[in-house]
Amino acid sequence: SKNRDVVETQEHYKSRWRSIWIMYLTMFLSSVGFSIVIMSVWPYLQKIDPTADGSFLGWVIASYSIGQMIASPLFGVWSNYRPRREPLVVSTAISVAANCLYAYVHVPPSHNKYYMLTARALVGFGAGNVAVVRSYIAGATSLTERTSAMANTSACQAIGFILGPVFQTCFTLIGEEGVTWKLIDLQLNMYTAPVLFGALLGIINIILIFAVFREHRVDDMGRQCSSINFEGEESGVPDQDAEGNVDHIAVVAMNFLFFVILFVFAVFETIATPLTMDMYSWTREKAVFYNGIILSVIGVESVTVFMVVKMLSKRTGERAILHAGLLIVLIGFFILLPWGKKLPNIQWQEIKNNSIPRTVSSEMVIPFWSLQGMQLPSNHSEPVGCPVTQSWCLNTPMIYLAQYISSDILIGLGYPVCNVMSYTLYSKLLGPKPQGVYMGWLTASGSGARILGPVFVSQIYTHLGPRWAFSLICGVVIISLLVLEIVYKRLIAFSVRYGRMQE
Repeated sequence: SKNRDVVETQEHYKSRWRSIWIMYLTMFLSSVGFSIVIMSVWPYLQKIDPTADGSFLGWVIASYSIGQMIASPLFGVWSNYRPRREPLVVSTAISVAANCLYAYVHVPPSHNKYYMLTARALVGFGAGNVAVVRSYIAGATSLTERTSAMANTSACQAIGFILGPVFQTCFTLIGEEGVTWKLIDLQLNMYTAPVLFGALLGIINIILIFAVFREHRVDDMGRQCSSINFEGEESGVPDQDAEGNVDHIAVVAMNFLFFVILFVFAVFETIATPLTMDMYSWTREKAVFYNGIILSVIGVESVTVFMVVKMLSKRTGERAILHAGLLIVLIGFFILLPWGKKLPNIQWQEIKNNSIPRTVSSEMVIPFWSLQGMQLPSNHSEPVGCPVTQSWCLNTPMIYLAQYISSDILIGLGYPVCNVMSYTLYSKLLGPKPQGVYMGWLTASGSGARILGPVFVSQIYTHLGPRWAFSLICGVVIISLLVLEIVYKRLIAFSVRYGRMQE
């Protein structure tokens, strides 16, 4: 603003932005905590507790978001009445402890899968701080700075989601056995190293919150307000700009769109490992490694997308870009529908143990043609291929690797576009009022999506197969495109709506 020197000293300005950068980092770390294990949860779960099945995997992955959904409003209320440093430090400490628990789930003699579930739920509970982060940034930026600060926050969150699997891929080099430190019962392997790394990052984050973070608050013009929010966010005389009501239809619609966007990406992340193990007969280690590489490439793609989108949105407006992003995601999932003739390899060992009486042994002479498409188990390796317990494996054509890769590329393009645009539109809709409560809702709808996504995958994909799973997703995205059409005209900035600013 023109009168920056009058309203804010250089020192205050620097301190304010240093604190915002710490918030970006907090956002980044809480999403790394989610995604750093996403690729290896399933193999690790199978390794520590053979009783766990595909649907339990859905719950383990969803438990993070259940934790986050419960914690977001709690931390949000806490941050309204007390200095924000408190909920931030406590939430990060909970995540650190939970990550350490995850590294030890192999130790108890039984019920290991429930310990793993608890560890993931607590990591999620700690990640409930994202509502605190968003409401802090909304209160610490002037109206002109807010859009870009919100977009940066989303970018940090999305880059965290995407870089998590990259770290995971680096750690696969340690291997499934890794090193054991007998004294404290610690196994350092490709499954535990990522969470211990996550715990280390959390400790660094806590130190930075104490050392660098100072709480600031500015009004819409960028003038300094009292910074500690003991009075609570809602108090104080409403200024001229705050009059007029928020468009609640638009708010609900944006929450719905955000839900769909996160739902779709959660499905995509959850399905990657089981899908590639079923379709391409990859071993656990291979699946984690290759999908990690694929997601790292998507990561690089997304970072590029963020830079382009910020410039594009100035030209075409956020709504048009959100529309385009959803269309790209739709095409990405449409490509994944199986349409070939070739069936996936069937997991032979499973047949022997489960559904066919054990009269057939691999020493017997079996006509050659009945072996095609079946993997004979070698004695030392895990069974690979599509397990017969998933009955669709016997009649659903396989998804070719080229289909899978193209779909990855498109979803990697569409998702970051939708993510940043929905946050930006949302924070503009809300106008100058404190956004803590509304941000809590948005966080909760995002968490809800990440709860239902993995559960949807583990039920629909396991029982009905990829055809059903991906057709239903396409349907959901089409509905969201229709919703966007209906509310398109309403998705304008608060101050534009009340004629205070030109768009």
